Amino acid sequence: MEQPHLLPELGLLLVAALGGGTVAHLLRQPLIVGYILGGILVSPFTPGPQVSHPQAFEIFADIGVVLLMFSIGAEFSLQELLRVRNVAAFGAPAGIIFIILMTFLAGWLLGWPVSQRLVIGAALSVCSTMVLLKFLQDRGEVNSPHGRVVVGIALVGDLAVVAMIVLLPALNPTATSQPVLFLRALLKGALILGPFFLLARRVVPRLPARVAGTGNMELLVLDMMALAIGTAVLTAAAGLSIALGAFLAGLLVNESEPSHEILTRIFPMRDIFVAIFFASIGLLVQPASLASQIPTILVMVALVIVGNFDGAETAGLAALGLTQIGEFSYVLAAAGLREGLIGAPVQQGILATSLLTIAVNALLFRRTPNWLRRIFKDRDERAG
Repeated sequence: MEQPHLLPELGLLLVAALGGGTVAHLLRQPLIVGYILGGILVSPFTPGPQVSHPQAFEIFADIGVVLLMFSIGAEFSLQELLRVRNVAAFGAPAGIIFIILMTFLAGWLLGWPVSQRLVIGAALSVCSTMVLLKFLQDRGEVNSPHGRVVVGIALVGDLAVVAMIVLLPALNPTATSQPVLFLRALLKGALILGPFFLLARRVVPRLPARVAGTGNMELLVLDMMALAIGTAVLTAAAGLSIALGAFLAGLLVNESEPSHEILTRIFPMRDIFVAIFFASIGLLVQPASLASQIPTILVMVALVIVGNFDGAETAGLAALGLTQIGEFSYVLAAAGLREGLIGAPVQQGILATSLLTIAVNALLFRRTPNWLRRIFKDRDERAG
């Protein structure tokens, strides 16, 4: 169906992202924060020029996720990631359980219903891998010790989101056979992704070299784009996230020689769609409905930040990257709303918490690591 509103509204959203990004740059803040604020300014819930059909930009946002995660995966070392697999396998579930328990206790003190406590806890327990990798990339720390640890934890957390989305409906009194659905989802993922990655591990790294042999860079870029989007579609079909699929596709081509040349051509496209992604998040915010949720939002922000802190140096630096929530939290909140476990105001509160924690995380991640290292150094010297 023709959508005559799409082009002018896309132009308005890009202008808003440009304005917000420019302000963020002048204030020496990450552009992500500016993009989100730009989206808020042109949302249907604020006065002035408005993007009246936010849902029309979901596909653009998805493309932004795929391009960013694919490009980061192509720059990331799979061998380095495997070195922290034990930390990730134990650290991610432990962190998720800890934050859910903290939320359950805080919610009990505040009188939240049990179902609301569990939905909020699940939403607060998973960081945005996309935001995390973007911040690490901006600092050139994707392959640093704490970068490898935090990426491994975040990816395991992405997998945990699948389980939580399937299990959340079990909190609904009318739900039946949820364990069967969960096992079915796991089996489906294994049947779809297992054979694909066994084949891709042998075939995919050779494809870029063969296409590059044609001397046509356009075909090479199309080859990589088809791989990124195709893998994202497969992971979505398996009930996993498109972000995880695109990242895994990037890992598959990491060792191919032409990959870095391809990335230089993908970066401009990626940056445009990433800006649209974060600006489209801002479109969802309803400022007027958040006034009554301010105490709840402050509690949730505190739970996200305090719940992720760790005292060791590498873990402490890694924890800075985890002190935010993002797109997976929106998905969990939407599932809770759909099942009648939370109300719309709570969903808006989770969205506002995400924006605040991303902003705080941006400040911490940009300013704090050197300061934090000095604290650890001074502490170790006193202990010695």
